[in-house]
Amino acid sequence: MKLRVGLIGLGEAWPQRHRPSLRMLHNRFEVRAVFNNVPLLAEQAAREFGAAKCDGYRSLVARNDVDAVLILENAWQGWLPIIAACEAGKAVYWAAELNFDADLAMQLTERVDHSGIAFMAEFPRRFAPATLRLKELIATHLGAPQLLFCHRRLPDGAGRGPQANDDTHKLQRTEAELVGLIDWCRYVVGREPTTVSSICHGNPDCPDYWAITLEFPSVSPSAAPVVAQISCGLYVPASWHEAISFRPPSAMQIRCDSGVAFVDLPTTLVWFDEAGRHLESLDTELPVGEQLLTQFHRAVTSLVRKMGDLEDACRSLHILRTARAAVEQGRRMPVTFPEKTLRR
Repeated sequence: MKLRVGLIGLGEAWPQRHRPSLRMLHNRFEVRAVFNNVPLLAEQAAREFGAAKCDGYRSLVARNDVDAVLILENAWQGWLPIIAACEAGKAVYWAAELNFDADLAMQLTERVDHSGIAFMAEFPRRFAPATLRLKELIATHLGAPQLLFCHRRLPDGAGRGPQANDDTHKLQRTEAELVGLIDWCRYVVGREPTTVSSICHGNPDCPDYWAITLEFPSVSPSAAPVVAQISCGLYVPASWHEAISFRPPSAMQIRCDSGVAFVDLPTTLVWFDEAGRHLESLDTELPVGEQLLTQFHRAVTSLVRKMGDLEDACRSLHILRTARAAVEQGRRMPVTFPEKTLRR
């Protein structure tokens, strides 16, 4: 079944991820309409895919020849395209930043739930070939996770336009990265954290470095809790080009019961056990973009409704808000999810 889709926004990942993936999956997706706040970009994409250029997201969502919408960029419309899709009964693929406030996230969950549509949030770290292979190794060779370390070093405002150095924009970027890293750790560990502690450096309203420690319950009562240390920083000025690219740390370092692994997204994994060093390059695996869109196609065309990604996003957002409270109160905080996010 070929899914007819409309594109809302063409974000930074469009040239490297979404555009080539839609080209490769032409037997599963047909782009019928495009809307973007920059009309020239919309015209180019519409011409390439033989689609119609729309003047607004509402007119795109309302088209009879659109079965689902791919929201690929955060813009001034924010979450409004999701509401429009719910009203029109169109499935949603959300590739924009996951950084809603707690009340709004709950409202969106309820709207999506009541509408009956399929919703998939883009978690590229989950579907990276290196992550999928890591999950296999945890089940077969490495054993259960014990310690996880994730650090993301962001360039300060590089290539982000005139508002890139605005404190609000910096905070949104940092929080969006942290939400993605929190979800990644939850996915790898396979459980929810029970406590969180956090520290920030710099301006409390716009820190240039933010570190979060999550504790997950262990697989056995006698073992120590699983600990994940997550950090993200905007502490390197954009003008320091060589410093930004110098020896970036592994995206994830993980210590397990029977070995350690170092993950470099999207396709490189180095792991060690008693037998020694193992280097795996997974360049021949299906790219992340194709993995994600294939999952979305299955979610829309199958009889099993998919909405868990939105709940996962809400849970990761709630953990981030708890980490903010831990910074403000200077203590470790329990992670207690609102009742409505506990549905699976």
